[in-house]
Amino acid sequence: MGSRDPRVDAYIAKSPEFARPILAHVREVVHAAVPEVVEEMKWSAPAFTHKGILCIIASFKQHCAINFWKGSLILGDEDRGTMSAGQFGRITTLADLPPDEELAGYLREARRLNDEGVKDPAREKKPAPAEKKELPVPEDFAAALDANPAARATFDGFSPSKRKDYLEWLIEAKTEATRKKRLDTSVEWLAEGKARMWKYEKK
Repeated sequence: MGSRDPRVDAYIAKSPEFARPILAHVREVVHAAVPEVVEEMKWSAPAFTHKGILCIIASFKQHCAINFWKGSLILGDEDRGTMSAGQFGRITTLADLPPDEELAGYLREARRLNDEGVKDPAREKKPAPAEKKELPVPEDFAAALDANPAARATFDGFSPSKRKDYLEWLIEAKTEATRKKRLDTSVEWLAEGKARMWKYEKK
């Protein structure tokens, strides 16, 4: 059998008057549909769990919400869930709830998904964006830096974005003459500890 959490009782008791019968009714439907359900408090709201979260209920000043944790898999295209509105929109009366058997069906499906360890792609962590690789240092620029320890020390100590300023300026030169002039200027400024955009930096 499942379990009930006295904190859920307290939550319902402290909810606005209109919300109490709604929350209490949903709670009973959950226990009837999934007898082994366990009550918990998550994010300061009642959560019903079985091998993971099945759903969360919440009350607000003017409405209640039911949020199925794997709503996109349970309701498909009909899932428009948010924590504040839930999959069934803003619930203000018992009449706004889906029929008990329909709601129970969603709950049993939520249990099945958890039993089978099905992951909800909508809640899967997105991979962190790949780190942007720094531009390679051209050989002539690297040689010029190596020949000037002060310039090399400044360049190596700069942030990737400041190094990029110099590299792009050099690489984007249209002619060899322009490139040579920019290379010499870059080494000179770096030896003085200056960033490429030093003229525009606030003093």
